[in-house]
Amino acid sequence: MAREDENRGFICINCGANVCALTNGGYRNHCPVCLCSVHVDVRPGDRRNECRGLMRPAGLAYRRKKGWQIVHVCERCGARGANLIAERTAQPDDPVSVARLAGGLREIEPAVIGTISRRR
Repeated sequence: MAREDENRGFICINCGANVCALTNGGYRNHCPVCLCSVHVDVRPGDRRNECRGLMRPAGLAYRRKKGWQIVHVCERCGARGANLIAERTAQPDDPVSVARLAGGLREIEPAVIGTISRRR
């Protein structure tokens, strides 16, 4: 599968947003508005998973080598996965939606919002 086929826009099945392909060299794998995803990959970018369940954002994770990621949980099969926060792209993830995932971790919210805002 060509990279252009793997990184393409879509209409979010959760909120209906028109989602553009990433312009930063990554793969678009979740809605930048509601942060939901669809369980489509076995390996990142392959689009070979047959589940096709809605994956809701469940929290944030920080990995030293990758940075901030959105943790998703599939409503259909329960699988968990993490996707990089989309930034430095024409349609970055909404910083308020990302900050809400921090929940009770109030000290993280300003850092997440500041990091995303500075990189636009």
